[in-house]
Amino acid sequence: MYNLVKKILFRYDPETVHYKAMNWLTKAYNLGFGKRYLESNFCLSHPSLEREIFGLHFKNPVGLAAGFDKDAMFIDELACLGFGFIEIGTLTPKPQDGNDKPRLFRFPGDAAIINRMGFNNLGVDAAVMRLKNRKTNIIIGGNIGKNKVTPNDEAIKDYEYCFKKLFDVVDYFVVNVSSPNTPNLRELQEKKPLHDLLLQLQNLNLSYPKPKPILLKIAPDLNEAQLDDVIDIVTQTRLSGIVATNTTIDREGLTADRKVVENTGAGGVSGKPLKQRSTEIIRYISEKTNGKLPIIAVGGIFTGEDAKEKLDAGACLVQVYTGFIYEGPAIAKKICNSLLK
Repeated sequence: MYNLVKKILFRYDPETVHYKAMNWLTKAYNLGFGKRYLESNFCLSHPSLEREIFGLHFKNPVGLAAGFDKDAMFIDELACLGFGFIEIGTLTPKPQDGNDKPRLFRFPGDAAIINRMGFNNLGVDAAVMRLKNRKTNIIIGGNIGKNKVTPNDEAIKDYEYCFKKLFDVVDYFVVNVSSPNTPNLRELQEKKPLHDLLLQLQNLNLSYPKPKPILLKIAPDLNEAQLDDVIDIVTQTRLSGIVATNTTIDREGLTADRKVVENTGAGGVSGKPLKQRSTEIIRYISEKTNGKLPIIAVGGIFTGEDAKEKLDAGACLVQVYTGFIYEGPAIAKKICNSLLK
């Protein structure tokens, strides 16, 4: 059924379709029987799926990655689709429009997406208000970043602002310094600025009576020396884990016509072309840390087999984004069913 719907949806602009589809989901949810119908068709519960990671109880290991519900507008509706957790954001202190449109492109032949959204969001304060009014108790991750106009030497203030605002309404934090779509953001992955940022956030975190888990989201384009630096810094600052990985600036995995890819312009690639590199990085980090550092896997997860590959490489949880778009609303249930087998 979804394959037919997808053929129709893929005829239209991806960003427009995203909001139309979510509005349809909201209408279905708000019907008298909508919530029960969605949960009965898309949710799967089983003790074997449950996970205890960095002090949190996940009903299953399949989450929705940041970027899909940036502004926490559809938490209750998405919770009915069987996800074990939802990561919102990336959120910034001030609202910002992001990059010029079009900025989201499908490559169906590669089961891939290129995006250069640029942290478009309504600002952290607006998200906080919506999270306070949510009805579901699904685990929420808060993915935080800096505003485009904020210079890197003042970036810590932006991350601190978002952290303080979200502290009471999210269950864990993800520090995003790895998006390729905000100018100079990836410079914050360099050793000193990354250490300073994470240390400052962790010190702020430890000032609360009950600190929250903080994770770092990294780029798939780091080399081994850079990964070693990341591991050292995460260990030194006592972060709870790593999210691996963000989108890649490498276009070599795409089989689409070169001119079509070039005409798309800048942006990060997600989906199946990212799958192998994401797994390699997860395995490298897991082996370097003797499996003691929790890793949330992102990148090219479409099926239960894809999820199992990531878990076998050393991840403890997985997240979907592009796979959700290509596989449809039953993806979490299908992956969970496969993991049970």
